[in-house]
Amino acid sequence: MIMEFTIQQVAGMIGGTVEGDGSLRVTMLAKIQDAKAGQIAFLANPKYEQFLYTTKASAVIINRTLELKKPVDATLIRVDDAYSSFTGLLEAYDRILSFSKTGVEEPSYIGKDSVTGSGIYRGAFSYIGQNVKIGDNVKIHPHAFIGDGCEIGDHTIIHAGVKIYPGNLIGSRCEIHAGTVIGSDGFGFAPQKDGSYKKIPQLGKVKIEDDVTIGANTVIDCATMAGDFTIVRKGVKLDNLIQIAHNVEVGSHTVIAAQTGISGSTTIGEQCMIGGQVGIAGHLNVAARTGVAGQSGVTKSIKEPGTKVMGPIAFEIGEFLKAYAVFKNRGL
Repeated sequence: MIMEFTIQQVAGMIGGTVEGDGSLRVTMLAKIQDAKAGQIAFLANPKYEQFLYTTKASAVIINRTLELKKPVDATLIRVDDAYSSFTGLLEAYDRILSFSKTGVEEPSYIGKDSVTGSGIYRGAFSYIGQNVKIGDNVKIHPHAFIGDGCEIGDHTIIHAGVKIYPGNLIGSRCEIHAGTVIGSDGFGFAPQKDGSYKKIPQLGKVKIEDDVTIGANTVIDCATMAGDFTIVRKGVKLDNLIQIAHNVEVGSHTVIAAQTGISGSTTIGEQCMIGGQVGIAGHLNVAARTGVAGQSGVTKSIKEPGTKVMGPIAFEIGEFLKAYAVFKNRGL
């Protein structure tokens, strides 16, 4: 899909002032050093200023305070913050692309008593079970599976191959990337006297609140008991390849990087930042605004909000670095 805007229209989107020919049309975003005619670029980092005077872009977004050292061929859009404005433009472009599709591709299936809102897109080979409620402008891409009794809020995107088990709740303005599984069984097995393991039925559900992004191939397990939920709160951002176990609660606006695993019944506070390849043990409480460095292992609760921890058996990051310096100096 090719979108075409005048430079004046782009300036209107980001609150900018045009210097040059605002009637020129642009169709793509590009890096300032690589841009061609018909494209729009931005300049925020001073080390790239040299490219402003040689770029082939039709338009460049720059800061209002930038003083030109040479003539510029491109039309300029001056804004308060070029980086933020270009980011906003990327978001708008992505939003238009993401929500451009509507209608139902065949073959696809929707079960009895399921309802969908306006502006729906259902890709080929998608499956929607019975008694499902889907809001307005939801996009369900090919090969997605949505089980019986699920609810999905407005403006949510379900990418190709996502599997949502029956009865789970997804909020509005969420984006769930390809291959993600929501509501699979928690890892619950009871050891038996003969050394075998007996499966513990997993009867709960998953609740994803509004404005959550979930990366590709992430798995969120259902709660164990009927009526209980594994919960991902509003505004959480999850990277690819994350495991969230049964009965976990992830606090609002927390971000978690790839390959992290959170064990069952642990509660993560709001606005935490958790690095990649972190392991968090079960039945813990992690305070709000906690930072966990990559490849750390959290084995006990973190009680003080704003704590930063690091290490294979994680503890306060300043103390860890002191200990590491001792280990290094002793050749350990």
